[in-house]
Amino acid sequence: MRKQLKFREDGTFKIVQFTDTEFCNGGDDELKMEAMMRRVLEDEEPDLVVYTGDVIASGGCADVAQAFRNAAAIPEEMEIPWAAVFGNHDSEAANVTREQLHALQLTHKYCYAKPDPPNVHGVGNYVLTIHDDTQQPAAALYFLDSGSYSPLEYSRLGFYDWIRRSQIDWYTNESYRLTAQNGGEPLPSLGFFHIPLPEYNDVWDFSVCYGQKLEKDICAPWINTGFFAAMIEMGDIMGTFVGHDHGNDFWGTLHGIRLCYGRTSRYADINQPFLTGARVIQLTAGERDFDTWLHLEEGTIVRKQPAHQPEGRQVQIGTK
Repeated sequence: MRKQLKFREDGTFKIVQFTDTEFCNGGDDELKMEAMMRRVLEDEEPDLVVYTGDVIASGGCADVAQAFRNAAAIPEEMEIPWAAVFGNHDSEAANVTREQLHALQLTHKYCYAKPDPPNVHGVGNYVLTIHDDTQQPAAALYFLDSGSYSPLEYSRLGFYDWIRRSQIDWYTNESYRLTAQNGGEPLPSLGFFHIPLPEYNDVWDFSVCYGQKLEKDICAPWINTGFFAAMIEMGDIMGTFVGHDHGNDFWGTLHGIRLCYGRTSRYADINQPFLTGARVIQLTAGERDFDTWLHLEEGTIVRKQPAHQPEGRQVQIGTK
């Protein structure tokens, strides 16, 4: 039977985003995170679980495949559809590739990810549609591989990777196709990937944002390949959801697109208290909008995050 996501009878569709879970070798910290994840899923009863990268910390794993299976076991045992994109830590181990992890992902009963399209950079690029009560696509979810580390680091062009031009071409082609099927009207859509776009810096510096930026830097790539511009041109993606920067959970709107961080699901690795948790996203059929909130490890629901007023940006000339 073909897997198909559907809006509920009340017209809603709920997603729980877990990010930077970094499953590895078990232990008390991992057991605590697993218990938190199960509590969140029991409370929220989502229609889809999305892992936005660094599902495992493969570099230190004794058994990489088992670490990924442990991450997948939570929605699998609860019979909840799920999908994942990969981050920089997922394929650091010498004995695992992203291709192997994606193939492993696709073996699971409740995984809704899809095989990779041909001739597109990266691993784990796919789009899922959500159907309404007429069995027609009413929304779309785009998943993209934002890579690992800059291939041009040797020439000091940043540290982290970026979404490539072939991926942007794939996205625009899929968007054109779905828009044409929808009578020329872009489907309300969301985007999921691991590493934030450079525009996450812009929205924090120049727009009102909601939530916290506790990391010193937003670890976006130094190369801007134009994915944000493509989203503006296509007019379908309403919001993007990333992880990577464990101490950030803010969101802000830039040129009509809400750029959102998840909430780290394992640890923040910052010098102040910061509870783990998840971001929850809810779509409503027929609406070009979405609601989102945080669900923290001790059960608190955060619907209104603190506002941050834009502070601009100082231009740095030269280096010492």
